[in-house]
Amino acid sequence: MSGVETLSVGEARSRYFAEAGFPPDGGYAAKFVKLAQLGPIPLGFPNSDARRKAVGIHDLHHVATGYKTDWTGEAEISAWEIASGCGRMWFAWTINLKGIVMGWVVDPRATWRAWVRGRHSRNLYHEGVSESLLRESVAELRGRLQLDRPAPVPTLGDRASYAFWCCAAVVDAGLTLALLAAPVALVARGVGALLAR
Repeated sequence: MSGVETLSVGEARSRYFAEAGFPPDGGYAAKFVKLAQLGPIPLGFPNSDARRKAVGIHDLHHVATGYKTDWTGEAEISAWEIASGCGRMWFAWTINLKGIVMGWVVDPRATWRAWVRGRHSRNLYHEGVSESLLRESVAELRGRLQLDRPAPVPTLGDRASYAFWCCAAVVDAGLTLALLAAPVALVARGVGALLAR
């Protein structure tokens, strides 16, 4: 989002919701997060309190960083948030690890650049969302988070931390696939047993 520096963070968030096609409240009140539709069956997961809390901050990070909500933008924000630290927000850590893996597919260079930027800036996961934050200007927020300067040249520490978290993302992806495959394997085994009778 360009041209938002003079807007308040709250005003910029409202514009971000509208441009992304989100409901006026960002979808925070929804009971279910729909990811896709498989015929008549919606695919998604419950909108837990942990997700609401993390996504409320995540959306403000989109405003502050300017990363879009397309595939590349979500990969960038995932890398940036992991690199700058997600604090105690377990949902943010989990979803962002998956976003980094997606980044390797959609735009590995942009994902890497966002990582380096995140390593040299701050985020809101340790601060949370408040009314005073929403009244702050976007320019002030960007300054506070050290996003008002160009990303530095990558350091050895940036490369080492990226390698570590890429390994963590691979482990997370493997565990996620195993959890998703387990019910399918059980059903297949049951069907196989029935057919063998």
